[in-house]
Amino acid sequence: MNAAELHQDAIVIDGLIIAKWNRELFEDMQKGGLTAANCTVSVWEGFQNTVNNIVEVNQLMQASSDLVRPVHSVRDIRRAKEEGKTGIILGFQNAHAYEDQIGYVEIFKKLGVGIVQMCYNTQNLVGTGCYERDGGLSGFGREIVAEMNRVGVMCDLSHVGSKTSEEVILESKKPVCYSHCLPSGLKEHPRNKSDEELKFIADRGGFIGVTMFAPFLKKGIESTIEDYVEAIEYVVNIAGIDQVGIGTDFTQGHDKQFFEYLTHDKGYARRLTNFGKIINPEGIRTIGEFPNLTEALLKRGFGESEVRKIMGENWVRILGEVWGE
Repeated sequence: MNAAELHQDAIVIDGLIIAKWNRELFEDMQKGGLTAANCTVSVWEGFQNTVNNIVEVNQLMQASSDLVRPVHSVRDIRRAKEEGKTGIILGFQNAHAYEDQIGYVEIFKKLGVGIVQMCYNTQNLVGTGCYERDGGLSGFGREIVAEMNRVGVMCDLSHVGSKTSEEVILESKKPVCYSHCLPSGLKEHPRNKSDEELKFIADRGGFIGVTMFAPFLKKGIESTIEDYVEAIEYVVNIAGIDQVGIGTDFTQGHDKQFFEYLTHDKGYARRLTNFGKIINPEGIRTIGEFPNLTEALLKRGFGESEVRKIMGENWVRILGEVWGE
């Protein structure tokens, strides 16, 4: 089958979207043929504001139930494919919403939160992010990892410091992931992962979602979809074809104020980084252009079965292992 037919037939999963929630986004997800996506509902927010975000998202999903459905299980991802909808996996980019309450892990799991990043760039009660001196996984953090394992929430290490990441990988009894990262072998950046880090997580059953966030790509805002596919191939060559998927980090619809919120500690304190201009790679500037990625992977020389794995099947398998189904 050709690229368009393959994309339409395949399960397509984006391991990280932090776009602006509205019907227009859901329409673009359908245009892009997304089967499911891990959608961020918490970054710096505590428990209450995160619950408020989930209430808002649930209302939006109900109002657009012709386009999307909530995902609580791998079966829900497969149902979304059958129904021609996009399954919405709720995810956190920070364990801050758990506050100091281990019991909140199960509460949020019941609300549909299936993937949680341990830290976002800086220190929290669990461990240390990638923009700070890394003190490793705390004792409380070990308890959080154990509880996430128990109830079936995937540990995400994308913005997490190297030492904390290593200790989470060793501590977790279930596979963990970098839901959205790039290799520092192509560009040195605090958010990118070394060849050794990529191999370490893959060798222990972990998973790597490759991002296309322009500041972390080799050519920055001059990048094209071919540069993104180069990064995917680079990671596949280290981790193997079964341990790699997509995690775009789409920020579609957000304004400058949102990026200011992201790039300051706690959303308001010291500046951690400055992304500068953000332009997604040419060829995949919007979620609606997702089919171009299937075509670009085929052009790069990946076989049909390999493309199916990268575009979504690997995510389905690894989520099944973590969620327990």
